[in-house]
Amino acid sequence: MSHVQAQVEKHYHSELVESIRAQGGSLRFGKTTLRLAKEFGFCYGVERAIDLAYAAGKVFSDRNIYLLGEIIHNPDVNAQIEALGIHCLPARPKPEDLAILNPEDVVIVPAFGAEASLIALVKEIGCQIVDTTCGDVMSVWKRVRQNATEGVTSIIHGKAEHEETRATASRALGADGQGQYLIVLDMDETRAVADYILHDGDPAAFLQRFAGKTSEHFDPALHLKRIGVANQTTMLRSETEAIQTHLRSAITERDKGDTSHFRYFDTICGATQDRQDSLFHLLSEPLDLLIVVGGYNSSNTTHLVEIGIQKLPTYFIRNASCLTSEKELRHFDIHSKSEITSCDWLPYQPDLIVGITAGASCPNNLIEETIRRILTLRGTPL
Repeated sequence: MSHVQAQVEKHYHSELVESIRAQGGSLRFGKTTLRLAKEFGFCYGVERAIDLAYAAGKVFSDRNIYLLGEIIHNPDVNAQIEALGIHCLPARPKPEDLAILNPEDVVIVPAFGAEASLIALVKEIGCQIVDTTCGDVMSVWKRVRQNATEGVTSIIHGKAEHEETRATASRALGADGQGQYLIVLDMDETRAVADYILHDGDPAAFLQRFAGKTSEHFDPALHLKRIGVANQTTMLRSETEAIQTHLRSAITERDKGDTSHFRYFDTICGATQDRQDSLFHLLSEPLDLLIVVGGYNSSNTTHLVEIGIQKLPTYFIRNASCLTSEKELRHFDIHSKSEITSCDWLPYQPDLIVGITAGASCPNNLIEETIRRILTLRGTPL
């Protein structure tokens, strides 16, 4: 592991970023000031997942190694993992995708986990499994399994298509497969659930609205009697809290003050919350614009962007190559869910203050490249 960690550090470490952190997170160079959030970039769970993937490449160098989807949601890191000779399977593989596996092969489970049924199939083939699932994710699984055992439906605040949410939903079925779950994305969907709890409604219409977001035999008339709120660990804490408060109120009103049919566990991951809190603090300082660096399919990074755009011009970039020129940049629009090009993004003014943060799956070397690119575009290369 010491050899592996040295290799990982070589790929992703940045002396410049660490130096700026040691100076209080601020760098003034020429007439440009760069301010970094206090907490950003790789979290412990991501570092552990990458270390284990690198270690698997060394320990099992004589065997085929496959990864279920992406190790984390960062294209640069995933490209580096593939460069190690690790083959990537689809996150939701079809039977023909798994048909290539043999008992002597090694399969890596990514940081956000995988669906229980998929793990069972891999075990049935006989593959060696290297499980890099984050401990915070497994804590959520423990809660939803408990719900299933006690006949409580898990209301999962998350993105139904996200690997972590699908993995959590599969554990909400319980050991016997009889557990129930419902996935809600936001307050709009939560209000629809609360309305059904309070006033009943048309079960068919409800199931149509939440198609693909419920357990197979979900019946709102039966399975909204006792509920427990859990969440994808990378969601906005404030939104999860608002969701659980709204649902608790609906249950309390329906049951005339009795809250015994409602439960809630705070399962937002600590690193996600630290990065959100640090960004709120950064936004309390004078800034002209904010750059958020990370994979476009990274949930925790997207929520940082949502926080930033409420306050000032915010650009979500994958890496420094997106900063095409001082006039033009490519960035991800979280509303259209596509990469777009914006013009005149870099204000032409003598003194400029740029805030920078990054999601938990973004390595420091990409942040350094972004810093250097901004300073180059400002005419003062570092």
